[in-house]
Parts: sequence; C-alpha cells; structure tokens
Amino acid sequence: MLPILRAFDSPRRSLRALLGLVLLLGGSVLLGATLAPSATDPAVVVGMTNTMTYTPDTVRVEVGETVRWENNSAVMHTVTADPEEAFKDESVTLPDGASTFNSGNMDPGQTFEHTFETPGTYRYFCIPHEAVGMRGTVIVE
Repeated sequence: MLPILRAFDSPRRSLRALLGLVLLLGGSVLLGATLAPSATDPAVVVGMTNTMTYTPDTVRVEVGETVRWENNSAVMHTVTADPEEAFKDESVTLPDGASTFNSGNMDPGQTFEHTFETPGTYRYFCIPHEAVGMRGTVIVE
C-alpha cells in the first residue's frame, strides 16, 4: 500500500493524519471554517416559537443587511410582508418603494432570509397564525 494511503486505512490513523495536517497548517483550516464570519452572515436572527411569536419581535438593521428567520418550533410558520396575503391591515406595513416578501411555508428547522434595501419600518406576520397576533417588525435605518 502507498504510504500516504496507509495513513487513512484505520479510524485511529485517519484521526492522527488529520490532526497532523491541522498542526502542519497551523490550525487555520479548522479555525477558518468555524470561527471566521462569512460575508453572508445575517445581521440579525429571529426565532419562530411554539407560542406563535417571533423572538425578538422587533429588530433594527441597516440598509443592505440581512435578517434570517429560523423556525425553532414544532409547527409550520411563514414570514410574510405582503398586503395581498393579510386579513388585517395592521399585519403589514411596508415603506414606500419596498418590495413584498414571503417565505412560503417553513417547516420546523427551516430558515428564510431577506435583505433589506429600502429604509423604513416593515411589519410582517405569519399567515396561519395572523389571527392570534403572530407579527414582527424590522426597522431599517
């Protein structure tokens, strides 16, 4: 067997070979992958809960920043800022010139991201839980 392949012929040798490679590279391979923020990291993360709330329900970002919603609950939710989808006028507010957005149905564990390009206040809601007041606000400065 070639010497380089022999280093990976058992789990113990594979681990040693990997650790040796990491040490050889000064740890930069693993540290770069886990500690360095990427250019696509969201400015804010909003959770969606079993109690039919967004957490936090109000966030502030700057123009050009992204918000990520994570469905941490056991039920389906949406993130919707589209007056055509709302039963109540107070569920949606969009600044002049802003585009609507809608995540569609998000099953537990799914995420949705939106980048805000127009300053102002965005009020959004969850379609299946609008009646119980599942609403949130993004303020873009």
